[in-house]
Amino acid sequence: MKKFLEEFKAFALKGNVMDMAIGVIIGGAFAAITGSLVSDVLTPLLAVIFQSPNTDALNITLRAASEGSEAVVLGLGTFVGTVINFLVIALVLFSVIKAINKANEIAEKLAKKQKEEEAAAPAEPSAEEKLLTEIRDLLKEQNK
Repeated sequence: MKKFLEEFKAFALKGNVMDMAIGVIIGGAFAAITGSLVSDVLTPLLAVIFQSPNTDALNITLRAASEGSEAVVLGLGTFVGTVINFLVIALVLFSVIKAINKANEIAEKLAKKQKEEEAAAPAEPSAEEKLLTEIRDLLKEQNK
């Protein structure tokens, strides 16, 4: 049991698991933001376009309510809101991924340029070569 707990601790504290947990939390918060955007901003705009107080004008009643049963309604207004919500999330995720890819490209170009500059720079002599050069210079001065 102790080994199991140690393995679980090692797994749970890995960077990937923590990053995923943070992503899920941020994703939940982002879903709330887009849900509010759709229900509080875009849906009222659709309601104005369809000249209705809300998007219920887009709903189609298939069977009216009777004493023994509820009405059967095709909820197109809710569906349109959900589709708009999805499109907003997809657009934002696409933009974020595109920005991350662009940042990675720039970082790779900078790293490649730095490596090329390091390769082009002349190699500094080793400590032995410096010492031998000093000895040679001292011998030349003594022979003069």
